[in-house]
Amino acid sequence: MFDDTFVMDHKYKSLLQNIPTRHIIAAIDDTTSIKLHLTRFRDVDIVNFFVLGKLSIIKSVLDHANSNKLFGRKYAWHVITQDKGSLKCGCSNATILFVKPEPDAGSREKLSNLRTTYGLTSTPELKAAFYFDFYYRSLLAIRSMMNSGEWPTNVTYTTCDEYNEENPLPRRNVDLRRYLKDMTEPPSYAPFLIDTNGHSYEEFTMRLEKVTVLNSQSVSAENVGSWKASLNSPIVVKDAANMTHFSAVTVYRVVTVLQNPFMIQVDDEDGKGVKFKGYCIDLIEEIRKLIGFEYEIYIAPDNNFGNMDENGQWNGMVKELVEKRADIALGSLSVMAERENVVDFTVPYYDLVGITILMKKPQTPTSLFKFLTVLENDVWMCILGAYFFTSFLMWIFDRWSPYSYQNNRNKYKDDEEKREFNLKECLWFCMTSLTPQGGGEAPKNLSGRLVAATWWLFGFIIIASYTANLAAFLTVSRLDTPVESLDDLSKQYKIQYAPLNGSSAMTYFQRMADIETRFYEIWKDMSLNDSLSEVERAKLAVWDYPVSDKYTKMWQAMKEAKLPNTLEEAIERVQSSKSSSEGFAYLGDATDIRYQVMIDCHLQMVGDEFSRKPYAIAVQQGSPLKDQFNNAILLLLNKRKLEKLKETWWNLNPERIQCEKQDNQSDGISIHNIGRGVFIVIFVGIGLACFTLAFEYWWYKYKKSSKVANTMNPKQMAISKGGEFTYPVVPTFNTTSGMRSRSIIQSFRRSVGQSSPKQK
Repeated sequence: MFDDTFVMDHKYKSLLQNIPTRHIIAAIDDTTSIKLHLTRFRDVDIVNFFVLGKLSIIKSVLDHANSNKLFGRKYAWHVITQDKGSLKCGCSNATILFVKPEPDAGSREKLSNLRTTYGLTSTPELKAAFYFDFYYRSLLAIRSMMNSGEWPTNVTYTTCDEYNEENPLPRRNVDLRRYLKDMTEPPSYAPFLIDTNGHSYEEFTMRLEKVTVLNSQSVSAENVGSWKASLNSPIVVKDAANMTHFSAVTVYRVVTVLQNPFMIQVDDEDGKGVKFKGYCIDLIEEIRKLIGFEYEIYIAPDNNFGNMDENGQWNGMVKELVEKRADIALGSLSVMAERENVVDFTVPYYDLVGITILMKKPQTPTSLFKFLTVLENDVWMCILGAYFFTSFLMWIFDRWSPYSYQNNRNKYKDDEEKREFNLKECLWFCMTSLTPQGGGEAPKNLSGRLVAATWWLFGFIIIASYTANLAAFLTVSRLDTPVESLDDLSKQYKIQYAPLNGSSAMTYFQRMADIETRFYEIWKDMSLNDSLSEVERAKLAVWDYPVSDKYTKMWQAMKEAKLPNTLEEAIERVQSSKSSSEGFAYLGDATDIRYQVMIDCHLQMVGDEFSRKPYAIAVQQGSPLKDQFNNAILLLLNKRKLEKLKETWWNLNPERIQCEKQDNQSDGISIHNIGRGVFIVIFVGIGLACFTLAFEYWWYKYKKSSKVANTMNPKQMAISKGGEFTYPVVPTFNTTSGMRSRSIIQSFRRSVGQSSPKQK
């Protein structure tokens, strides 16, 4: 931008047009033009600014630039003026390269005299001093020529009005250049270089300063270099590396949407700001290494990807690109036909991704004693009651029957099976009869055997019923998959379902429902058209509507279920579902659902993906970034870098949770299906057996010591001490047990009688 103190026509403008970069040359007329120019520059991404003009105009330009936030590493400001003085502006934080003229050290005293003696107050001082010196030296040169007689006396002049290109001007051999070159008059600003025509100029010096402005105050003005006016004189700088910072860094504005694991916002390490990480951040970093640029990321105001409303207006990231507030739209942005009408997409960087279903994972009810839940508690109590009643009845029958073993010991004395069915043996018999081991020896009496046979039949029926119900119970619990596809979801009514409000999934179902409605209207118009002949109308006569209305019904169900506004709300509704067959199902982007399943073991992805579209990076229409990004993405694909990124953010994601393997029908019965209580029964039985063993051992020791102490009375002990052994008196009984005791004593006497006297 330049004001009226600079002439940008002809040569300067031609030189800028030969520079291979986009540029705009704009004249500053007033304050309004400054605002218009800066707005236009921002819209077309002009980032390097050169302002040529008076210091007052420069201050106005910088003030407007500060209000439009055009300072920072993305922008570079160069200010050139012919005025003397320091740079001033109302900038909050700006670094500017300030170029201004500086008089030669030997001419400053004469320049000061011009101000006081001749009243040289015209601005700019450089131009005023130049014309003063030029006219003064020209007059001195002409006087020298007149004194030497080389100045013609009869000079005729042609005015501008009299000039005609057909009548050339008469040329006179007046060598004014030689006298100007020989002039020894010291200059008042800078020396003159007199050479051929077009190569004569004043060799003034331009000073380059790095001016830093903070809060409208110039805090520093560092001298970084100088330039002496010439046709081929280079810029002399003190630090060449420092000058590179005065060129604007290529910084692209990147708009994004937060979505795990593509774009994640985290707090900065120092806690003073935020930063981003994720799949897309790694992707843009890889592209940046290949192309070379800087970027600034900001979140879309509505955090939407971009959808078009009924009026053709866009929102989200697409709106930011259309209105040129962003250069790049980075995220899991799907390539869609309507979006390609307003923005440009690069080649896809991610696989085809569609819409799928998120539901709560079926939770098989587990119980510690799950094997007992096959039968109801009343049935178990009846079985237990039948067990005790049958055992007690068998004991009564064996005790009172005259044909039982305990009442006919002599009859069965030579029989190998001599089982006395007391109460303990009856309980044991009935228990073992329910096992493959069998009950063992049966009762001798017919009545006891009838009871045993009845118990066996009862046990067979109970075991067969339990086995059949257990198999059916385990099979049903493993086949509980109520919804497996979108069709299953649309045919049921217990599970509500809906996509996010304003999402691409919502647009898909809404448009599919609208298309079905249009098809129905077309079919109705065709079938009810009076202009058709009877034959044509007969061909259209059908009993049912020939096109499916699945999406119309689904869209109506979605509106009744109320679409969630955020992904968090949708996930919460899914998690709060009563079960996998009753509650809420979320229809959304497959990557969102896959990530939620990865971090939550209570969720599952159901059905195949549909309406699949690739992910790509979007840029403004006609942006040269499209071709650059295409080459970079194809190169990354060739190097398999994108596969590594996918492996990093999906399979190796630190937030990934290792869930328990879900039961598969091809696998065996799991511990949850059979119930852990069946193993607890074993350990409880072993524990009771160990306790019983300890009790038996204690009881045996206790009874043995008691029998040894009470075997002989004091009289018998005295006889044994006197040297004679007297057999204890053994009472006899009429019962069978008494007979057995007598026979044992007799056997004992016979064995003693066969012993030696000493042993006796």
